[in-house]
Amino acid sequence: MATGRHRAALAIGLIVACGRLQAQAPREERETDPLVLKKLEWFRDQKFGLILHWGTYAQWGIVESWSICSEDEPWCTRPIDDYCEYCRRYEALQKTFNPVRFDPDAWAAAAREAGMRYVVFTTKHHDGFCMFDTKETPYRITDTACPFHTSPRANVALEVFNAFRRNNLGIGAYFSKPDWHSPYYWNPRWAHADRNVNYSIAKHPDLWRSFQSYTFNQIRELMTGYGSIDILWLDGGWVNPGNLSQDIRMDTIATMARSHQPGLIIVDRAVHGRYEDYRTPEQEVPDTPPDYTWETCMTMGHSWSYDPHDTYKSARTLVHTLVNIVAKGGNLLLGIGPDASGELPAESVKRLKDIGAWLSVNGKAIYATRAIPPYVDGNFRFTREAGGAIDAIYLPAEGEEAPPARMTIHAFSPAAGSAVTLVGTPGNVAWQAGPAGVMIDLTEAQRGHLPCAYAWTFRIERPEKKR
Repeated sequence: MATGRHRAALAIGLIVACGRLQAQAPREERETDPLVLKKLEWFRDQKFGLILHWGTYAQWGIVESWSICSEDEPWCTRPIDDYCEYCRRYEALQKTFNPVRFDPDAWAAAAREAGMRYVVFTTKHHDGFCMFDTKETPYRITDTACPFHTSPRANVALEVFNAFRRNNLGIGAYFSKPDWHSPYYWNPRWAHADRNVNYSIAKHPDLWRSFQSYTFNQIRELMTGYGSIDILWLDGGWVNPGNLSQDIRMDTIATMARSHQPGLIIVDRAVHGRYEDYRTPEQEVPDTPPDYTWETCMTMGHSWSYDPHDTYKSARTLVHTLVNIVAKGGNLLLGIGPDASGELPAESVKRLKDIGAWLSVNGKAIYATRAIPPYVDGNFRFTREAGGAIDAIYLPAEGEEAPPARMTIHAFSPAAGSAVTLVGTPGNVAWQAGPAGVMIDLTEAQRGHLPCAYAWTFRIERPEKKR
C-alpha cells in the first residue's frame, strides 16, 4: 500500500496534515457518464473483495517497497545500516524471484469460496518492479533477468486477471503512481530524501514529461492487453499537482483508460476530487456512515505483504468487521500477501473458508444491500435488501456462543402479519411488538441448532420504522 505495513493510516494522515492533498469533493456527485454510474452501482453491490500485494519482496518476507525509502519511519527500516548496499541487494531480488508454485486458479478458487466478489492485484508497487509484461522497463517479472520469465505464467497480472475472471470475480488493477526505480522519478544524479520525486520539476521539466509518458504508457498497456478491467486502483496519493507540482495529467490518463475500458471506475486514492470515484479508508472503519462511496482496505494480518511471522485476525473478527462496514454502506477489501513460491499462506486460506461458510448462510444480508438508519442498535447491525426486507445481524459479545433467548430491536418492527426468520433455519421465530420495539424470542432448540458461527441474521420481511 501507499503507507507500509504497521501504521498505514498514519502516513496518509500526515500528508493531509501537511496540506498536500486537494480539497475534498466526492467524484460521484459530479459524474455524468452513465456507464461509470452503472459500474459504481455494481461496485456498491459487491461488498467483499481481495487485494493481493505480491512482488520480489516476498522472498525476504518484508514490507512491500518501503524499505528502499529513506524516510525515518518504522515501515522503512532495514536490517543493515548501509543504505546503498541494501538497495543494491533489494534490486537484485529480481534475479532470484522464481515462484514456481504460482497458481492463480487456486487463488481465485479460494476467493470465490470466501464469498469475495472482486480482486485488486498489485501490477506495480512503489519499488517499480512490474508484475506484468510492460515494454517500458526491464525491471519486470517477464525480463530475462528474472528466472520466472521462462514460465508460461510469467505475465503474472494477466494470469491473475484471467483466473479471477473465469471465476466471475470483478477485476481491479492496482498501480503505483510513484516509481522509485524509474530514473524519471528518482533520478540517479541526486539523492532521494523521501518518497517524493527527487528533483525540481520546474528545473527539469523534460524529466517530468518523460515520467508522465512512462506512466501513461504503462497504464495504457494494462488497459489494452489484460482483458476487461473494472477498477483502476491508483496508489501513492502524494503524486498530485498540489504537492511539488507532481502532475501526471490524470485527465489524459482517465480519458485514455475509459476509451479502452468504458465505465471504468478510477480510484486516485487520497487525492479527493475528480478522479476518486470512491474513497479507501485504510486499516479502519469510519465511525459514522460516510456520504460517499467507500471501501475499507484492511489486512487480514498485520502486513500487506507476505510475512512468515504474521498473525491473522480471527474469522469471527473478520466477519464482524465485514458486517460493520456493510451496515455503514461500504465494502471490505481484505489484504493477503502470497509467499515467495506463489502460494497463499495456509492460515489465510483457512480464514477465507470460514468467512465463506458464514456468507453461504447470510449472503443475502450482505450482497446488494444498502445501509439504513440507525445502522447500529446495541449488538444489532442493519442492512436493507433490494426487496425492502430488513436484516438485523446480531454480533455476539466476546464469549457469547449463541444469541440471547429474548432480544429487543428498537428501530424496526414487523408489520402486522409479517414474519421474522432466523436466516438459515426453517420456520419463523416468535416476536411481539411493544412500545420499545419488537421483542424476538428464541426457543432452546433454535438456540441449540444455530445455522452458523460468529453472527446471526434475523430477517424482518415487512418492516415498519419505529418513530
